[in-house]
Amino acid sequence: MKSLSISLIRRLQFHKFKPIPPLLRLNYISDTTTSSSSSSLLSPPREISTHSKPHPPTLNNNHSFSNPRRNLTIHAEDPPETPIDQEKLDLEEAFESATTTDEMVRLFKQMELSFEGNELGLSALKLGLHLDREGDDPETVLSYATKALRSFDVAANKPNLLTAMALQLMGSANYGLKRFSDGLGYLNRANRILVKLEKEGDCSVEDVRPVLHAVHLELANVKNAMGRREEAIENLKKSLEIKEMAFEEGSKEMGAANRSLADAYVAVLNFNEALPYALKALEIHKKELGSNSAEVAQDRRVLGVIYSGLEQHDKALEENRLSQRVLKNWGMKGELIRAEIDAANMKVALGRYDEAIDVLRRVVEGTDEGSEMRGMVFISMSKALVNQQKFAESKRCLEMACEVLEKKEGCSPVEVAEAYSEVAMQYELMNEFEVAISLLQKTLGILERLPQEQHSEGSVAARIGWLLLFSGRVSQAVPYLESAAERLKESFGAKHFGVGYVYNNLGAAYLELGRPQSAAQMFAVAKDIMDVSLGPNHVDSIDACQNLSKAYAGMGNYSLAVEFQQQVIKAWDNHGDSAKDELKEAKRLFEELRLKARGGVSTDKVPTKALPLPKK
Repeated sequence: MKSLSISLIRRLQFHKFKPIPPLLRLNYISDTTTSSSSSSLLSPPREISTHSKPHPPTLNNNHSFSNPRRNLTIHAEDPPETPIDQEKLDLEEAFESATTTDEMVRLFKQMELSFEGNELGLSALKLGLHLDREGDDPETVLSYATKALRSFDVAANKPNLLTAMALQLMGSANYGLKRFSDGLGYLNRANRILVKLEKEGDCSVEDVRPVLHAVHLELANVKNAMGRREEAIENLKKSLEIKEMAFEEGSKEMGAANRSLADAYVAVLNFNEALPYALKALEIHKKELGSNSAEVAQDRRVLGVIYSGLEQHDKALEENRLSQRVLKNWGMKGELIRAEIDAANMKVALGRYDEAIDVLRRVVEGTDEGSEMRGMVFISMSKALVNQQKFAESKRCLEMACEVLEKKEGCSPVEVAEAYSEVAMQYELMNEFEVAISLLQKTLGILERLPQEQHSEGSVAARIGWLLLFSGRVSQAVPYLESAAERLKESFGAKHFGVGYVYNNLGAAYLELGRPQSAAQMFAVAKDIMDVSLGPNHVDSIDACQNLSKAYAGMGNYSLAVEFQQQVIKAWDNHGDSAKDELKEAKRLFEELRLKARGGVSTDKVPTKALPLPKK
């Protein structure tokens, strides 16, 4: 059978969408825009790093902030004139001149004793941004952002740019606290304000766009953490559009942005969409930084993943080889070991099992006893051994890997969950379904405690459901499949092919339980999804259509069963000589259904059961 359902469901797991640092969140554009009075709010740009915590914006002292209440040039309503209080003025100037966190906090507390609450907004925002940049407790950051927002809401007749900045900081702090729904609400409100400001011309685009860029990047982080990855990609695309207006096409900042978007597409297994962005990132970084830069090595790593996903394993291996060369030159031992493990996995995919094992035997000598990396080496070695039918040796490798992983569950839960899932996959290939299910249930237990891993939780539930269904425990499979369908739909979108596979398997379960009407509903959803995401002539789309025909036959609705069987015949016919056997079987079933519709054949001859799509 040509179907790939379970292998594709596996691949929906654990593709890491790294939090995107919004280049000081608000202030990266100022260097490249014209020097308007308000654009000087924003500090000079800083190089993006996909491994660092997102940096907060800064309110630059180059802007006249010695007295924020009098000199702020953002388009907000001016407060009424009040007599100058020298003590307040001195406090403000001291706060603006403060260089350390302790000094800023101390002075702000003094200001709280002398100022009205609506006079402290700008200082509270500046302190909150500073603390966020320093990696302070998100709860503390949130408290200052909240004070700023309250002040701006009171002082202004309508929301302005400072309101949006405070909301963005509140969204960021809530993201750090894993309060994703709250963070999403604040960021969406900030986005609405900024769109309105830009549309109505209340602020210049040079002021709005940096903040809007930061909001979209933070929205991508939050939505990804909530499992809403398709939506996150739209926010990343919008942030890239904004960045293209500020930077030259070939700048290294554009290289980082293109790679981030490629990573996001990889996370939802859309390798075709990911490829041009990854190639663009590589082109930019090679031109700007040279072929021996660490950024180029990272671009090639992403390209290796993409080419593997497209099953162009030779290209993937070549990108890996070039990446390793750079990593060796830079002495990046940890990254080099990961690249060598990746290369071994690529050799396994190409059927070069002995070469893969030789690579891994050499790599294991460079890993520390009991390290996660050593565990990953054992898992990769087991893959090669399974493909050589050396099951006893493969199991021994998996046992050694699990011994390492059990000690790391507390400190590296996501990585351990990913590794357990890989181990379970190898047991599946050896038909050790009970062990595989047990490991996946253990994985699910870890993921359920991690709110940002909903997409992985859904994928693991789908695999458990499939294994239970395949091994005949249909009633136990149903709740896992139902849960998986909902979680994956939230994470990857209602039309993602992975969701279609789950619905197809859920339909098979309902049909097996004697619920043909429910089965027909699930098969219809699966067919609709697969027709859109894979095309009506894809083998799995055809299988879903065939199952739908069987479901209607099980309900006694032979006219509809015949109609869908005709679609199956047409689809197989489009495959030509490569699908002669499938076409012949489809025509045989069609004739039986047509006879039954006329009352001329026993129902026993018409198949009314569907099996889940099998492993590759």
